[in-house]
Formats: sequence, C-alpha cells, structure tokens
Amino acid sequence: MKSKNIIITGTSRGIGFELVQLFARQGHRVLALSRNAKPISNLQLDTISAFEFDLCEAEAYKKVERFVSEEFQHVDILINNAGFLLNKPFSETTLADFSKVYQTNVFGVSELTRVILPFMKSDSHVVTISSMGGIQGSMKFPGLAAYSSSKGAVITLTELWAEEYKETGPQFNVLALGAVQTEMLKEAFPDYQAPTTALQMAEYIQDFALTGNKYYNGKVLQVSNSTP
Repeated sequence: MKSKNIIITGTSRGIGFELVQLFARQGHRVLALSRNAKPISNLQLDTISAFEFDLCEAEAYKKVERFVSEEFQHVDILINNAGFLLNKPFSETTLADFSKVYQTNVFGVSELTRVILPFMKSDSHVVTISSMGGIQGSMKFPGLAAYSSSKGAVITLTELWAEEYKETGPQFNVLALGAVQTEMLKEAFPDYQAPTTALQMAEYIQDFALTGNKYYNGKVLQVSNSTP
C-alpha cells in the first residue's frame, strides 16, 4: 500500500494512541495531535510527528497549517478523534461546561477540518468520531446532555460538508461508536466494562479510514455491539 499522510487528534491515550501505532506499522506518515504529546513522542517511531495541540487555542491551528505546508504538502486522511466528555446532571451544568464540551467536540472539529481541507485531494477522507449517544433514537444516559448533543452536531456537520464538496471531494464520514473500554469511558461509567477494547476499535477505524470513502460519503455508520 502506498504511504499516506495522516492527521489524528486525541492521540495521547485510548483509540487515538492505538491508531497512531497501527498506521505507523504500515509505513504511513502520521501527525499525532494531542494536548499531551509525550506518550506518542516516547514511542520514537520514525514516521510519526507529534506536538502539543489544543483544539481550543487559535494559535495551535496555525502551527498545524505550517507543519502540513512544510512537511506533508498534502493530507490523505484526517481523523477527528479528540473528544471531551462531561458527566454531570443537566441542572448542574453551566454555560462554561457546555462551551468547553462544544469547543472541543464541535468547534474544534470544524476548525481543524477547515484548515486542512486546502491540503486534501479529491479522494482524501475526513473521518469524524461520534458516539451512539449522538444518534437519534438511540439509548440516552442522564448526565451526558452536553457530550451526546455535541456528538449529534458533528453528524449533521459531516452531512453538510459532504454535500458542499460532493463535486470536488474529499469525502466525509462519521463513525458513531458504542462503548469502548477506554480511559474516557471509565471516567464516565466507572463500573461499566465494555466488550470492545481500544485496539479492536482502532483496527476497525484504521481500515475504514483507508477504504471507507470508496463506498460512503456523508454517512454515519453505527459501530456498536452493545448498549451503551
């Protein structure tokens, strides 16, 4: 397989951390973005670049843009994986709480995609990680009003991108994940044991990112074998 240039957010742990290693083992060039770059830097893999990146800071996007322009020139795959989860009763949720969740899960996804789009080709692929909690009609859990609604927002955003760029590409898709045994899940549901590991889900996402845009555009795929 020809080496691709790939950007992944939320890479310090969980699914993102596993994704970086999977792509690197295949020889792809990866830019790993996270507020904590140390876990990826410690891997010392030749095809991986990593630096600290905060979706809430405007200057961070300029740094990514400069890197892509100087090192990649083009981007084949962007995986919007970073997410912020708040588990809190709605009556106790503040405007600042909602803003923080949406800043990462919606505004950050939108801005990074906007910055990277000029470097993408007609057959490039933008994959955004959502949640089953963002799917209409799916089971909902109290305390996740901000998180689940933000994950619903990026589904609609993806559909709009696909429509706007349908003549020129790239392709845009969403994976709405069910429960995966990650640190984030443990923080939200300390007593719940998910049937899927971070590595197992990362393997699925890797394959979809590489090939899914041949068959899908503007679609949300529900990737869940359990409830939640």
